[in-house]
Amino acid sequence: MTTVNLNEMSLDELKALRKDVDAAIKNYESRKKKAALAELEAKAAELGFNLNDLTGSGGRSRKINPPKFRHPENPELTWSGRGRQPDWYKEQISAGRDPEDMKIAKS
Repeated sequence: MTTVNLNEMSLDELKALRKDVDAAIKNYESRKKKAALAELEAKAAELGFNLNDLTGSGGRSRKINPPKFRHPENPELTWSGRGRQPDWYKEQISAGRDPEDMKIAKS
């Protein structure tokens, strides 16, 4: 392994070295994870299973909230009623429109 005298390096050289070291660490961790995953998948296959069957993971499913409010003039603009209120909703409320008028009727 090469010894580097950090005291003789400029700031730009030190930053470049840090960037290279960070990339090398990330690459190393990625290779180790891939090797571990391949080993686990091989062991699961040897036992007649799929790794996803054993871990219960197959990707995170994310619940999508259906829209509850719709813009009166532009039906493409909707809002689920969760999170930050969209600008169009705020504008309609400040103009005096009742939120119930913009609610999407459940069928």
